[in-house]
Amino acid sequence: MSSEIPFNIPSFVGKELYYIAQAVDGGQLSGDGAFSRRCEKWMESAFGSSRALLTHSCTAALEMSALMSDVGPGDEVIVPSWTFVTSASAYALRGAKLVFVDVRDDTLNIDEKMVERAVTSRTKAIVCVHYAGVPCEMDALKTIAGNAGALLVEDAAQAFHSQWQGQPAGAIADLGCFSFHETKNISCGEGGALLVNRPDLVERAEIIREKGTNRSRFFRGQVDKYTWVDLGSSFLPNDLSAAFLYAQLEHGDEITRRRRELVGRYTSHLRPLAETGAFKLPAVDLATVANGHMMYIMLPDLAARTQLLQAMRQEQIGTVFHYVPLHSSPAGEQYGRAASDMAVTNSVAERLVRLPLFSSMSNEQQDRVITALYRHFGHDAAAYLGDDRAYAA
Repeated sequence: MSSEIPFNIPSFVGKELYYIAQAVDGGQLSGDGAFSRRCEKWMESAFGSSRALLTHSCTAALEMSALMSDVGPGDEVIVPSWTFVTSASAYALRGAKLVFVDVRDDTLNIDEKMVERAVTSRTKAIVCVHYAGVPCEMDALKTIAGNAGALLVEDAAQAFHSQWQGQPAGAIADLGCFSFHETKNISCGEGGALLVNRPDLVERAEIIREKGTNRSRFFRGQVDKYTWVDLGSSFLPNDLSAAFLYAQLEHGDEITRRRRELVGRYTSHLRPLAETGAFKLPAVDLATVANGHMMYIMLPDLAARTQLLQAMRQEQIGTVFHYVPLHSSPAGEQYGRAASDMAVTNSVAERLVRLPLFSSMSNEQQDRVITALYRHFGHDAAAYLGDDRAYAA
């Protein structure tokens, strides 16, 4: 029996344990240690942001953004239904009404035209999610948010190293939120970051991240003691996580390059099978437009997807579906409302399948996944698994 091919294996580039040992030797394991500062300086330089703040998760970064938006009862926040729950729950926690908007059928990102229609006088924030690392239509969303006087937040959890018209994803809106969960390209097990892209928001972001105190100003010598000045919580990661992350950041380009290469191989080798009508490939080239975070295919219907998932499970290949739409979930119905019939979101939720993808994946492992797909749909893959020179980085 062949060995299992998991859906994901976290990347490991070599210096993680060395840097963790350095952090231990440095004597500070709590937040804002030497490696936390290194990571933040790296991101500020790479993204051109006013401030990068490490957090213990992308959820924490989103909850910080909700606090910074000053939303409360009576306010509305526009968010896609096709996303992870914390893109929405961070704002529901502050008492805001969620307004769920459908996604485009090409990128699976929030539909900017529907966002514009959903804006009301109560709109306080707009959250856009770069699904599969494909950037949203940021120019249009910036204009809509600006006209509405709303805070624009990028949930860039999946988009580290993606770009929109030459600008890094996460560094375009007022705030950007990253995830370093083990399923992401760059990871530290659990982790995240908030990019503050407006200088006028930096001080408040630091206060919120430090439990609502002005502790950061105290350590810079700007005040002689620190005190409670605003709402906040404990959003800092420990420095061991930051040490692991810093090793990943140093090798982020090569991790992303390999993932893009794998997505390119999937796309090229599966195209002949897609042309038989077995499934549809993504409408955009995830190997070039995105960062290689994900490869998915779209089955004709729920029954076909269920059959494929069962067949791949028997082959010991880790394929999965993705989100259950938030607008039709019990909490989504309680804390929000759908702005339209959500036709695209409902359809995608029943048909999408994610394929195994991790930076250490070998071509041989990937070929086994591809071969299993051809076999499931009654075709021979041998003619399509040839010379890989065209996919070299």
